[in-house]
Amino acid sequence: MSVENTERIGGRSNIAFAPAWLVAGAGVYLLLLIRGDSLLNDPDMFWQIKVGQWILAHHAVPFTDIYSFTRAGEPWISSSWLSQVLFAQAYDFGGWAGVVILTALAAATAFALLAHALCRFLPPLQAGVVVCGVLVLAMPHLLARPHVLAMPVMIGWASGLASASGRGKTPSQWLLPLMILWANLHGGFVFGLVLVGAFALDALWNTGAAQRTRAALGWTLFAIAAFGASCLTPYGWGSLLAARNILGLGEALSLIGEWRPVDFSRLGAFEVCLLGLLGLALYRGVRLTPPRVLLTIGLSQMAMAHNRNIEVFAFLLPLVVAEPLSAQFAALRNGAVARLPLPTFWLAVVAFGLGGFSAAFTAGHSYVPLAGKSLTGAVQALKDQGARRVLNDYDFGGSLIAADVPVFIDGRTELYGERFVLAHHNAIQLRDVGKFLSLLDGYRIDATLLDPASPAVHLLDRLDGWRRVYGDGDAVVHMRLANTAPKIRPALD
Repeated sequence: MSVENTERIGGRSNIAFAPAWLVAGAGVYLLLLIRGDSLLNDPDMFWQIKVGQWILAHHAVPFTDIYSFTRAGEPWISSSWLSQVLFAQAYDFGGWAGVVILTALAAATAFALLAHALCRFLPPLQAGVVVCGVLVLAMPHLLARPHVLAMPVMIGWASGLASASGRGKTPSQWLLPLMILWANLHGGFVFGLVLVGAFALDALWNTGAAQRTRAALGWTLFAIAAFGASCLTPYGWGSLLAARNILGLGEALSLIGEWRPVDFSRLGAFEVCLLGLLGLALYRGVRLTPPRVLLTIGLSQMAMAHNRNIEVFAFLLPLVVAEPLSAQFAALRNGAVARLPLPTFWLAVVAFGLGGFSAAFTAGHSYVPLAGKSLTGAVQALKDQGARRVLNDYDFGGSLIAADVPVFIDGRTELYGERFVLAHHNAIQLRDVGKFLSLLDGYRIDATLLDPASPAVHLLDRLDGWRRVYGDGDAVVHMRLANTAPKIRPALD
């Protein structure tokens, strides 16, 4: 499955396999389709789909909270509304298989675009090695979440900016529709605006003094246009404020796995990659322009500060360094292909083949969320008991929203705020038993849905007025029996 393309680069004849990027994308798609259950290993996907279904049913986007009883009616916007609609449509059409196919297709497209961009500066073999490294780093973050649907847009946007800055030119206006799409798919578009400034500095560095003023004006106008494009959402510039609210959660971010800093106490893939790249740069004497050095440092710092940014580091760093490396090392430059033709025939063949395989594989394979995420039995027990004010674990909010049970808290952390999230966490962990008991009475809680390992579960097992009505390896449900004063029964053991 390859089409040979011969070009003369640097006075030498080179043969490259043009559809290498297509093969990379197809390979990633097949891998993710086969491992589809791992894409469903995230509790937030339940409420993401539910929001999308609400948008489709009401032909509108939400402006207030309608899913919790602790923040009901308070302002809340969904900056990922378009992704949620796509997930809802995929789920309504094909169930969990539809969600898996949509997620795998988006991720595969991102990898194909990355490989396509790299093959312009690197030989296919080296580009393939880089793509494999990116896959290893990004795999834990490839989940049925809006950020995956936005990945292809991020790659296209960053690739366009990098190409323009490398040539000392102004970015194409055709990039602006990508910003509009990104702003409606995921809140990460704010970082896309930051990239404009970073690559603008690189473009000015690469531009001669006589053309620098003109280049600065061109990039400034493009930045203004990009900002305007980012506001073309149902919420206008309110989407920018939503991103600010998330970053303003302070200490509460450390309670969320994807926002925690990287743990370097144990050797992991990211640490190996980071140290390997550092050693290679020192050994080979890699040279980058100062703006690209700062961008490399910035991407590294983002990844170390928050786990969720590791895939951003993995996807964007190759785009930042590929062109300078190609210019510095002749072996890379001579193996690259300046122009990659679009193999229409092979596109059709691959699309037809993948479509047929997807239909056959999903027909004989039933995708289900990994254990502990759907909580079917526990949620059904709550509904059977008629519970309406449920104190739930943070990760269980999505399952309750999907079942139309009002939640105490869920993954929309920006809605609840730092103080509320911290107070909830401390109460569930029994940092202060008195505050936990006050929370039960203050919010008139009639049921709890907690992780079996939670300290609060063991307290409720011995608390007068409460009874365990359901329990399995994933969740425990307690119901309030009467409005009696809390009193802890002594443990028999």
